[in-house]
Amino acid sequence: MAKLFGNLHLVLIVGLALAVVVMGAFASSAPVDANSVLRWLHLFFGVLWIGLLYYLNFVQVPTMPKVPAELKKGVTGYIAPNVFFFFRYGALFTVLTGLGIAYLSGYSHQALTFTGQGNVNLIGLGMWMAIIMFLNVWVIIWPAQKKILGIVDATDEEKARATPRALIASRTNLLLSLPMFYCMVSANLA
Repeated sequence: MAKLFGNLHLVLIVGLALAVVVMGAFASSAPVDANSVLRWLHLFFGVLWIGLLYYLNFVQVPTMPKVPAELKKGVTGYIAPNVFFFFRYGALFTVLTGLGIAYLSGYSHQALTFTGQGNVNLIGLGMWMAIIMFLNVWVIIWPAQKKILGIVDATDEEKARATPRALIASRTNLLLSLPMFYCMVSANLA
């Protein structure tokens, strides 16, 4: 058991295999098609993305000022780069799978242009909030964090300017995540 649970990749492979078994076992009542697989992946990547957004805002950012200087490099040099890898790719794949779901379900254009009715416009609003959040991750947060974490060369002055930009974009994403979740859950489109 220690060998299994000590290996992240093995746990993911076993979890994926178990999911395939569940899909097969319940295929008669919950058919497996491109849309259902995209929804499953959308949820997985969304939990990864927003989970890390909440970790950063609720745990890492508030805790860093309390971390002794000699220990900060452990976070900035090892933990944060990994967090930001999964954070940004979680954002990318959440948006891509969400757009794929909307396309396969036939409402992508109406949702994104707010020309649908009722719940289509509600999901469209959620989609736009997610797209803004995704752009914040890739266009503002990640370039700033590369400077802050020393992944790219930056002067102390550039790092100081990058810090509030990253924080504001991250807190904007936190703010938008709440109404975005409402839109996504309440639209309840098939």
